[in-house]
Amino acid sequence: MSDYRGRFAPSPTGPLHFGSLVAAVGSYLDARTQGGAWFVRIEDVDTPRTVPGAADDILRTLAAFGFAWDGEIVWQSRRGDAYADILNRLLEHGQAYGCACSRKEIADSARSTAADGGLRYPGTCRVGVPPGREARAMRLRVDDRAIAMTDRIQGPLVQHLERDVGDFVLRRADGLWAYQLAVVVDDHAQGITDVVRGADLLDSTPRQIWLYTQLGWPVPRYAHLPVVANAAGEKLSKQTLAPALALEARSSELVRALRFLGLAVPEELVGAGLDDLWAWALAHWNVNHIPRVRAISDPRWG
Repeated sequence: MSDYRGRFAPSPTGPLHFGSLVAAVGSYLDARTQGGAWFVRIEDVDTPRTVPGAADDILRTLAAFGFAWDGEIVWQSRRGDAYADILNRLLEHGQAYGCACSRKEIADSARSTAADGGLRYPGTCRVGVPPGREARAMRLRVDDRAIAMTDRIQGPLVQHLERDVGDFVLRRADGLWAYQLAVVVDDHAQGITDVVRGADLLDSTPRQIWLYTQLGWPVPRYAHLPVVANAAGEKLSKQTLAPALALEARSSELVRALRFLGLAVPEELVGAGLDDLWAWALAHWNVNHIPRVRAISDPRWG
């Protein structure tokens, strides 16, 4: 087995849908065709949004589609101590600090929108929490240097975090761990070398690269797949009422996912069994055939 270590990390906010399948197929094929390991992690750190039973349903669906993962399943909800250790390390070195600002205060004082469409933090608490206030969230300091990366699919991306994002959250005001911290700590702990995921997360990647460098950890390679969108250009998700994958149509759904990722599945394989489809896909996978766009509309969803 090569040193390639990839992963698929769904959030259990509902059942797997076609967009989730595309991400799983892309990461799985990229790992297996390079002789690498492929892990599954349940990103359930956002507990208020977690749907009871959804994680088990996700795992059953993956198995039913023929995915075979390596090692133990990692559950983010069980890794709070690891996240706390890293946050304390950053606080001790002055790389992170407490922030008392509410979302309304940030919205009222922010001079621009962040790169991912959120609110750019204006640095209000950088020099200390104002008198009479208490820290609500924990933020990581950034500076004005350019963070440059070359995504294997989407190509070059440059962000100036201070200008485009501002100091970003590591632990939220409600006490929950932020995605940026959890994903970096978990990927490092699992030795992930290659992250293959949806392009909706591309603009947050420079923040993760910055955190890796602040911790002195190696940065993985990134490949951001086009996300599946509806006719309005909205990413398929629970919020856009994406339907669950139909297990009785596993083969046809897998064919659609492979074609979405640029693989020209021959007509004679349509209707074939999962074993034959996976064998064909492993023989023909080529990341260079994936459309180099951030989203593709699927006509099945209006």
